[in-house]
Amino acid sequence: MTTGLLFDERFLRHRAPYEHPEHPGRLAAIHGRLEAEGLIARCQTVPAREATRAELERVHTAAHVDAIAATARQDFAQLDPDTYTCRDSNAAALLAAGGLVDLALAVCEGRLDNGFALVRPPGHHAEADRAMGFCLFNNVAVAARAAQAWGAARAAQNRAAERILIVDWDVHHGNGTQHSFWEDPTVLYFSTHEFPFYPGTGALDEIGAGTGRGFTVNVPLPAGCGDAEYLAAFDRVLLPVARGFAPDLVLVSAGYDAADGDLLGSMRISPDGYARLTQRLLGLAGGRVVLALEGGYNLDAIAASAAASLRVLLGEPADESLRPDPAPLVERILDQVLRVRESAS
Repeated sequence: MTTGLLFDERFLRHRAPYEHPEHPGRLAAIHGRLEAEGLIARCQTVPAREATRAELERVHTAAHVDAIAATARQDFAQLDPDTYTCRDSNAAALLAAGGLVDLALAVCEGRLDNGFALVRPPGHHAEADRAMGFCLFNNVAVAARAAQAWGAARAAQNRAAERILIVDWDVHHGNGTQHSFWEDPTVLYFSTHEFPFYPGTGALDEIGAGTGRGFTVNVPLPAGCGDAEYLAAFDRVLLPVARGFAPDLVLVSAGYDAADGDLLGSMRISPDGYARLTQRLLGLAGGRVVLALEGGYNLDAIAASAAASLRVLLGEPADESLRPDPAPLVERILDQVLRVRESAS
């Protein structure tokens, strides 16, 4: 397996002048753990580069791109109660989006088998016209549109990337990503998330609209869910739906704030659990899977969980020996999700 790894020291320059859960130490902890375990040396480095305006405007409004660019002229700006910028934030956000585009395209082109983007600021809450929830640009949405544009330009060569699966296992629902593809049948958005919880979206009856009806799949889970519940959601809902969709590429909003011990979430996924989730995704799209870091606020938990995911991308099999049963309440939720999906078809 050839795994690409995106990381840039400039991501660490995005910082608040006060204590904030989304801080540079998160990324430093992950990078340090991967380096200590010898995992970085096993990856192919993918350099970050700034996203172009055209790439960003496939997802975001011109006014939003301009608004984020304007923050580079301020020492600090508070964009909403949760979201900040400093003079270096625009550059970091551009590098995160552009670097993820290049990583995704390298996987589409076959130069890499899969990849992991260690980026910040995160992206899945960013809407077309505003930043929110620590997010400035929606990195995964921008990469999805770039992959589709790449495929469209090479359709005559039978090198399509038309159908994109976005899997969001962050503890928070990715409202921005959902809204970006709400009426689009070429992007299947699947989210597992704690519910009710920030940002308040992601109910199981949110399934898309118009020609995109049925291409949004939400699995809202109660607090306290762990490996068994998440694996059941993947095995019973995601994998059958994704196989029917037949994606050309899988992009993962890889938040590790559903990890056991996270400071904001109340879920209990173990590093082994994340390894097993990653393993399942490699069975889709010919293994063309790209993870992009989102949330995660317990430094030990995110470092161990990211390392577990990366080992699977590098070809180390996940431990499937334990098969715990999910909680009955979650079984009932999965039944509801499947019923709602059947009614949409």
